[in-house]
Amino acid sequence: MIIHPAPVNHGIKFVRTDIPDHPSIPARFNMIVDTSLATVIGYDGVIVSTIEHLMASFTGLSIDNARVELDNYEMPIMDGSAGPFTRLIQSVGAVSQDGPRHVFRVTRPIELEQDGKFVGVYPTDRFKITCTVEYDHPLIQKQSYSIEINELSFAREICNARTFGFYHEVEYMKRCGLARGGSLANAVVLSQDTVLNVDGLRYPDEFVRHKLLDCIGDFSMMGLPILGHLVTCRSGHAFHHRFLEKFFEEKSSWETWVIPCSTDGCPSKADDRIQNRMNCIGGKTHFHYSHPIDTQKTLAGANCLMS
Repeated sequence: MIIHPAPVNHGIKFVRTDIPDHPSIPARFNMIVDTSLATVIGYDGVIVSTIEHLMASFTGLSIDNARVELDNYEMPIMDGSAGPFTRLIQSVGAVSQDGPRHVFRVTRPIELEQDGKFVGVYPTDRFKITCTVEYDHPLIQKQSYSIEINELSFAREICNARTFGFYHEVEYMKRCGLARGGSLANAVVLSQDTVLNVDGLRYPDEFVRHKLLDCIGDFSMMGLPILGHLVTCRSGHAFHHRFLEKFFEEKSSWETWVIPCSTDGCPSKADDRIQNRMNCIGGKTHFHYSHPIDTQKTLAGANCLMS
């Protein structure tokens, strides 16, 4: 896999170099063809699978434009986190481009709730995520995590959280042709009552941090960054995709906006509503305000990652 810089307004595109004419697939929500086990994009019979971790790295590091070349239909799973992708991008650095940064600015709340799953987005002047997971497993149970997404917080707190699952689920993914190299080296695997990985967990709440990582990757498929506070509870790839469809249907609840050169950095009144929601699900919010990046960015050079 090779990640190349790309020009202004190019967006993120995946190129299959193992197929004649090297077809390119934009990383946008309307290109998603499957969300059963991972986020899969496709066009004209060509697919790229399991893109959410790399997409989360692009979002977390504020990369707007890049061309990703790969010679397989599935992204390398690496260690099951976005850490290797994040460090790959950091190793070459990023450059600001001569183009303003357009975003989706949430102006009214949008919510979707069904069968115990919930996703909502609320007006605020930063990109924040609050994620709650709940599993009937003694090592997970109910966990919540809330964070403002910027380059520092993503690299320190989120990117290294690994994918997780139960032993029987890992075997099922292999039978489906996914996670072909799946092992204890690239996932947290749980038995009925313990973590099978010898080194244990990277964080006590690694499970919810990884779900938050997946959420960043899934919502990067909007095509533009978002200014809003995203709140999710017991959701996953498929439900995130349903919410994106609802988001684009409710055009009166958001606007496309060019980030000005500076903002006042003051907390939004919407934070009170979000805290009320957090109180209901038993979590806490921790706000750290930083100015949104106002110009588009791409990589300073190309880099290659071998799985």
